[in-house]
Amino acid sequence: MELTATSTSRTPARDADGMAVASFVLGLIGILALNIVLGPTAIALAAVALWRGTQRRGRALLGLGLGVADLAVLVVAMQLDHTVSWSF
Repeated sequence: MELTATSTSRTPARDADGMAVASFVLGLIGILALNIVLGPTAIALAAVALWRGTQRRGRALLGLGLGVADLAVLVVAMQLDHTVSWSF
């Protein structure tokens, strides 16, 4: 029995769907923790997912918005604490 390349590899659309979900999850987590890392990562994953034509366009757009919100929260918190990081 011979396996073909299509049966063992992931399709670009499926990868894009995974990136859309990952950007949403990372953006959501980034609101509370590690927003300096997770925000840009969520933005990048959402942009790539949208560029590849994901079926989960809404989830990718939410990930993009949450990534931007992560960075906005970081900027506001930095301004309030007058430091590069923030704490509770």
